[in-house]
Amino acid sequence: MNEYTYPIIFGVLLGTLARILMLRTDYRQYPTYLHGKVIHLSLGFIAAALGAVAVPAIMEMEFTAVTFLTVAATQFREVRNMERNTLTEVDEFELVPRGNTYIEGIAISFESRNYLVIMTAFITTLLYIVFNAYIALAGAIVSLIVNKALMSGSTIKDIVNIDYRELRFEGAGLYVDNIYIMNIGLPERQKEILKYGMGFILTPKNMNVITTIGNLGQRQAILHDVSVSLGVVRDSGTPALTPLIKRDLDDGRIGIFILPQLREKQKAIEVIGAVPVLENAIRMPSESKSHSKEKQ
Repeated sequence: MNEYTYPIIFGVLLGTLARILMLRTDYRQYPTYLHGKVIHLSLGFIAAALGAVAVPAIMEMEFTAVTFLTVAATQFREVRNMERNTLTEVDEFELVPRGNTYIEGIAISFESRNYLVIMTAFITTLLYIVFNAYIALAGAIVSLIVNKALMSGSTIKDIVNIDYRELRFEGAGLYVDNIYIMNIGLPERQKEILKYGMGFILTPKNMNVITTIGNLGQRQAILHDVSVSLGVVRDSGTPALTPLIKRDLDDGRIGIFILPQLREKQKAIEVIGAVPVLENAIRMPSESKSHSKEKQ
């Protein structure tokens, strides 16, 4: 063993630990099964090893050895493609699909977590070599906190106000508050919808949110998460019993129509509020140059 052995081992262990802590297996995140976990933990171990070994390579002036990080970046990009392809295939069989925007967000997050593992292992190994194990451990803890902060994006409850509204029919038209949802002509279907359905209004807190919640991918993510958490009263071949979200064109509010098996208002509000705001759906029109000129 040489002087770099313990720092590398320490960096690999802390980097792998970081990947374990970032391995989400809740109701909306893939993977949810053992084989998926094994794949991602193995990739996390490889990422940690790359980050840890990079430090001695730089210190020994072996700069050509650092070029393998570019190969790692290519491999981790394939992780995103793997997640995207897997979730797209599975999504076809969901009663309420995730949607392409949600799938792309999940795929990006799995690629980025491997880069966070490399960063954690690199910093930990560097601090171990330059200082000592205690400083390295402190640096690892800070890195884990930073990883956690980078993983935790905003949720729907941060950008909108969520209110329950009774469903109603005006003729054949289904409404949530004053927002038209869809047309249901059969009286039997109307009774089923009033029996099983629930309605909610999402009111944006500022003008940027209007565009974000209007995104079709963001809307589909809300419907999927609610249906997974609360269940859904529908089956294939029943187009009338389909959860929908429609937009008020005047003020940007959106009306949510869901068919949960667990009909608890407060629980539904909590689930809707916990839906992540998708990165690909975020728009900031107030930050545009044209908008700034109008303000002036």
